[in-house]
Order: sequence, then structure tokens, then C-alpha cells
Amino acid sequence: MKKLNKEDIPQEVFDLYDYYAHNKLDRRTFVEKLSAYAIGGITLASLMSTMMPDYITTATIQPDDERLQSSDYVLYNSPKGGGEIRGLLSKPAGSGKFPGIVVVHENRGLNPYIEDVGRRCAAAGFISIAPDALWPLGGYPGTDDEGRDMQRNRTREEMLEDFIAAFEYLKTHPECDGNVGVVGFCFGGWISNMMAVRLPDLKAAVPFYGGQPSAEEAAKIKAPLMIQYASLDERVNAGWPDYEAALKANEIDYVMHMYEGVNHGFHNNTTPRYDEEAANLAWDRTIAFFKENLK
Repeated sequence: MKKLNKEDIPQEVFDLYDYYAHNKLDRRTFVEKLSAYAIGGITLASLMSTMMPDYITTATIQPDDERLQSSDYVLYNSPKGGGEIRGLLSKPAGSGKFPGIVVVHENRGLNPYIEDVGRRCAAAGFISIAPDALWPLGGYPGTDDEGRDMQRNRTREEMLEDFIAAFEYLKTHPECDGNVGVVGFCFGGWISNMMAVRLPDLKAAVPFYGGQPSAEEAAKIKAPLMIQYASLDERVNAGWPDYEAALKANEIDYVMHMYEGVNHGFHNNTTPRYDEEAANLAWDRTIAFFKENLK
């Protein structure tokens, strides 16, 4: 099935996909609504094929990349969360101790895109761990649809404990220098914000299009923040004014970048929401921010 060009897809289709990806539409309703945009040379099958993630051709860093020492799964304990959690631990090439990054997935478990992000961190000189919050339920099942359904069976507060435990695991890892930050996407953006609330020794947080903590929670943040938003993401952006007010009121170190004309999920290069220019700029900023603060 030939995929459509991004420019061929109406914005309303991206909005529908956002509702679907965040469990506001079931698959049947999503397909029914999507069919309204199958007009002219655009078929429903081509729309479905285009909107679903492509994990086959989109990896940017292979596990055997020369910039990596290794990229292997590890198990760590999360006593306040799901018990035993599996994560992908990626180490940069070289010896000595490295600053660390916790990489937090979206609302569908540790899929290939997030594993690739973990390896990107290692290629940039950081030891990273990308946990799978679905591990207590059997782990990422191989498709995002099943992953979303599985993740709904865990509370986000319990999963937050799993990522806090990952921070503690990485901070004390013999190849980590103890300086640890977090980057997360969507659900992972909320987790990144909340790790900044909960962890006074977190060195930096970069939430991508993530839900915001309350004003009372935001007042507890000690880590510097780099907050990344998409201008077309009205759902998440609605919470920014109150969050910004709380950050300013508490004199918290932050910078916010709004990427114009792009959708929620613009960093994810496996779906047509991906915007190469914005994603590359956001990632360059993220790595520079970590290099500045994880020391």
C-alpha cells in the first residue's frame, strides 16, 4: 500500500489520530470517522496505512552503532510501582563514568521509537535507560494498539514510581557519574514534569508535549526545565498558561519552545505527525540542555 505524502492529509485527520492515540476514540469509531476523508484519490486503506507507525525503516541508531558500547535489556526493582521492571540500558562507547538520561515512553509502552531515542542519547555521550511500564503486564506487546490497551490497566501514579525507581537505578549505576536527567514524550512528558516535582536531585527535565503538574506541585520543582510544545496541540497547550504562572511565581529555571505549525508527536519519526525540521531542532536543543546541566 503506497503511503500518502504528509501534505495530502487534512489537519482534521491528524486531530482524529490524536484523539485515537489518547484513547478518546476506539478503533472502530476512528476508522468510521476517518472514512469521511477518503475522497478523490485518497482511499481509507491508504489513510490507515499512512497514519499507523512505521517501525521498520525509521530507526536512526542501530544497536551495533560504533558510538555505542552496548544496548541491552536490564531488570531493576520498583518496590513502590510494578515490582520488577525491564528497561533498555544503552551505554556510549568509551570508558569511565557518564551522565545519565531516563527516557520515558508515550502511552503505549517501550516501542521501537523510544528504544531508538534511548540509543540516540547514548550516541550523544549519555548512559540511558528506557523503561517499559508495561513489563508487569508482560511488556510491550508488539503493536501500539495493544500497548495502549495494556497501559490503561495501570495507574499513572504507579507508573511514575517505576520511572522514579529507574532514576535511582541509573544514578547509582557504576558507569553513571550520578548526574541524571529525564526526557519524555506525551505521557512521558507528564512523567518528566512529575519527576521534576518529586526528585529534588534530578539535574534536568525535558518534557515533550506533556501534561502539566498543578501549581502546588510545580512549586516543588528544583531541576531546570526545557519544555517542548507543538503549536497545533491545543489539548496539551491549554494547560501551559497556568503552568507558566506557577513556574514564574516560584522562580523556577525554565525555557519553553513552541514549534509552529506542527502537531503533537512531531518528534516521533514513525508517523506522519513527524516534522523533521522541528524534531531535529528540538533534539539538538535537548542534547545541548543536558550537556549544560548534567554535570
